[in-house]
Amino acid sequence: MRKKGLGRGLSELISGEALARSRAVLEVQVDRLEPNPYQPRKTLDDGSLEELTLSIEAHGVVQPVVVRRTDDPEEFQIIAGERRWRAAKRAGLRTVPCVVQDADDEKALELALVENLQRDDLGPLETAQALRHLIDEFGLTQEQLSEQLGRSRSAVANLLRLLDLPEYAQEALAAGKITQGHARALLALSDTPDRMREVFERIETEELNVRETEELCREAPAPVVEDEDEDEGAPPPTPQPTDPHIEAAKRRLRDRLGTKVTILPRAKGGGNIHITYHDAEDLDRILSLIAPSGPRTYRTLT
Repeated sequence: MRKKGLGRGLSELISGEALARSRAVLEVQVDRLEPNPYQPRKTLDDGSLEELTLSIEAHGVVQPVVVRRTDDPEEFQIIAGERRWRAAKRAGLRTVPCVVQDADDEKALELALVENLQRDDLGPLETAQALRHLIDEFGLTQEQLSEQLGRSRSAVANLLRLLDLPEYAQEALAAGKITQGHARALLALSDTPDRMREVFERIETEELNVRETEELCREAPAPVVEDEDEDEGAPPPTPQPTDPHIEAAKRRLRDRLGTKVTILPRAKGGGNIHITYHDAEDLDRILSLIAPSGPRTYRTLT
């Protein structure tokens, strides 16, 4: 299947360029509109919704809601602008300005996702889920997403990595209990889930900031003391000290490549570097940073 981009029409619609070319704006009764079932935003903040309500009470709905027709010619489904519609209802408006867009289910989902992403209305986890949906459902590449949304490929890759977090960490990120910086630090412990859970709990109990969390993730875990009955009198194992130069090198590589990097030095010198990638496209992204002149590692079927 040929991979497809989001298309120029999406950018124009979100930015308002299409409206500037005399696209008709209709006044539609608020009770003739229904919400978008593909809305990527999981929650609507009541505080920001109240602020928007007050603004609409004072100035009206400045930007039209984007809608599509339903089987009922007098009913419309919202593609983009659900917050404006809900705030208008709160403000007691009878009608809202709307732009009617011809869109099937796929197009409606693309528009809804891109509208939220470009407006930065989503949290980091919701953004990651929306990006993953665009990749999985419509065959878009990370490069296409980064170009369309005005974000670097590494930023897109880092957002997608949030979906590798365990459920408890994702829930904390969605609830605002930890930040995206905390989450990225925790991802360095993906190969040691028990250690990740330990650090996560310390973030909560000790209210660690991001830098403290990063430092804790770089520390060697505390040694496990065996039951005295199993090996009475044996001294506890001594944790190996971390080499600050190795840790600094890991940080530089991780920040440059936007993924987990492990350096395993040998006692007699030399060692191995392990770089984690998540799929063929992520491998291409990493190769473009360290070996930009080489060919792609995969082919797009047409």
